[in-house]
Amino acid sequence: MSMIGEYARVTPAELTRVLGDPEWGLTLVARRREAEAQAAPEPAEARCLDVDKSWDALGFLLRRAGFPVDVVHGEEAVPYAEDWGYGPPRYLTPERVRTAAEALAEIPAASLTAGVGPEDLAKAEVYPTIVWDRGEPLDYVTDYYALLQPFFGAAAEKGDAMLMWLG
Repeated sequence: MSMIGEYARVTPAELTRVLGDPEWGLTLVARRREAEAQAAPEPAEARCLDVDKSWDALGFLLRRAGFPVDVVHGEEAVPYAEDWGYGPPRYLTPERVRTAAEALAEIPAASLTAGVGPEDLAKAEVYPTIVWDRGEPLDYVTDYYALLQPFFGAAAEKGDAMLMWLG
């Protein structure tokens, strides 16, 4: 089974409820993911997004760029949350979402991967290592990065918080 990076935009009121009732949050996210699977909205309109298996490479590249927010694993744990796949969810406050969106807007995909090749990701044991051991191009990562930018941008514009987890 693969580890997939998952995101869900939530309003501040929804975040407050999730923090007090993580099971309610899991149900909310499941309903939204199901609805969006049919509609397939663009990232700026979506409430949920997954970055497939690119999450670890995104984290590696963003840390390398000195990114100010952990947009892969979140910065705060959802208290008392059960495992949502590969561990409990984490979150970013609306303020941290705004900081992340501004920083994402400043880093073009080409800059994110400049000077880095699949061999660098393989050497760093970035998940999924088999992909980088084969020398696959980083287009896979930059394609998902290009989805993350408008997703975070829309969340920041609306004042949303963000839940994230590995599913």
